[in-house]
Amino acid sequence: MKLSAELQAFQRRIGHEFTRPDLLVRALTHGSVSSQTRPDNQRLEFLGDRVLGLVMATALLERDKSASEGQLAPRFNALVRKETCADVARDIDLGAVLKLGRSEMLSGGRRKQALLGDAIEAVIAAVYKDGGFEAAQAMILRLWGKRIDLVDADARDPKTALQEWAQARGETPPAYVELERSGPDHAPVFTMAARLQSGTEARASAKSKRLAEQRAAAMLLQQLEDDA
Repeated sequence: MKLSAELQAFQRRIGHEFTRPDLLVRALTHGSVSSQTRPDNQRLEFLGDRVLGLVMATALLERDKSASEGQLAPRFNALVRKETCADVARDIDLGAVLKLGRSEMLSGGRRKQALLGDAIEAVIAAVYKDGGFEAAQAMILRLWGKRIDLVDADARDPKTALQEWAQARGETPPAYVELERSGPDHAPVFTMAARLQSGTEARASAKSKRLAEQRAAAMLLQQLEDDA
């Protein structure tokens, strides 16, 4: 099977050239467009989730040799949760190559967190089956990149931390306001503001609203800490 130019470009983005291109095609095939002769990516997703978990658990153990299980668990969860997987998928524009049925495509399937998260796990499994564990491990570590190094010591969501800060001072929970959306429909960039009752705010941009909100909350927390 010869891959299209679009899929060849995707191979370059993930850093793996398939010897069995059918695996990549299957990993990118959603159930809305599957058939008896075109299987969907659900079985690969199941496998990829386990491969991702093993790679992340190993990376975290090697990164912090003194951490307890209680410290490692929330870091692990932060790195493998569906939101993080979807953010990684957006980084490599996976949505642009997803094979979707018409109804799913019209409902914005290329941007859906669940679909993107499932698909990146399926791609991980495809690389694992095509090139073995080391190939899958190398790709995961490359795509997750600084997320592993920067995962918070207790993997605490900055939005939760900011809300707790506001509540401790008798303020209403912070508001998150979309300021701008740019880029193509399949790969939008959102600019969000995290805003306190006092009017103090911080702004950040990302490829998903959730990530932009988290970044803005983290920036606002840092600003409040600096001003303290």
